[in-house]
Amino acid sequence: MKKILVVDDEESIVTLLKYNLEKEGYAVDTANDGQTAFEMAKNMSYDFFLFDIMMPGIDGMDLTRRLRQDKINTPILILTAKDDQIEKIIGLEIGADDYLTKPFSPREVIARMKAIFRRMEMSHTSETQLEEDFGKEKESILKVGAITLDPNLFTVHIHGKEVEVTPKEYEILRYFMRRVGRTIPREILLERMWDFDFDGTTRIVDVHISHLREKIEVNPKEPKYLQTVRGFGYRMNPIEEEHEKNE
Repeated sequence: MKKILVVDDEESIVTLLKYNLEKEGYAVDTANDGQTAFEMAKNMSYDFFLFDIMMPGIDGMDLTRRLRQDKINTPILILTAKDDQIEKIIGLEIGADDYLTKPFSPREVIARMKAIFRRMEMSHTSETQLEEDFGKEKESILKVGAITLDPNLFTVHIHGKEVEVTPKEYEILRYFMRRVGRTIPREILLERMWDFDFDGTTRIVDVHISHLREKIEVNPKEPKYLQTVRGFGYRMNPIEEEHEKNE
């Protein structure tokens, strides 16, 4: 039985989530403030955290940051009443695995949790496979324009200079660089990168693409690599490096 910690200062939300999670077979602990949750997370073992962002004292962002600094890598789903893209980017960057904007349905929360658990299992399987494949022929280095991605070293370089990207940004960039010139629908990205069924209200794909553009594009507002195909999704343009230098 997986154990979940739900943290929100709205008692009605805590009660709703606790009821539905227990109905799904999870064991649930609750807290109404970040400080209590921090102590619980440090002293007890959990399989998943559900954190509200807006809380008195230690808010959900600080709570996430502190846990990651203490090397507690339990998956975190943050809940926010704000439809603020920057806030969501920050939440994901400091270590949250996903976010949901209020109001949300308990079914969606549980679906997101299960998707994260599946990703963790797939990641573990992939790591095992990597260990088994160690010493076999190396994977080819990917290059588009000035971008070079080495799937053997998990590095990204722009004009020869290494760029720091998050694991999720790396996955997204590698996915596009393997499919240069092809338009990838949002729903496909959501399924491949997050293992979610398509939900037209989620902005997680756009949030990650936006942040990735900040790192690989000369002008993120006028992207030349990762372009938006309106009504469909995104496409990686087949840019030649010399052409890019001459622009």
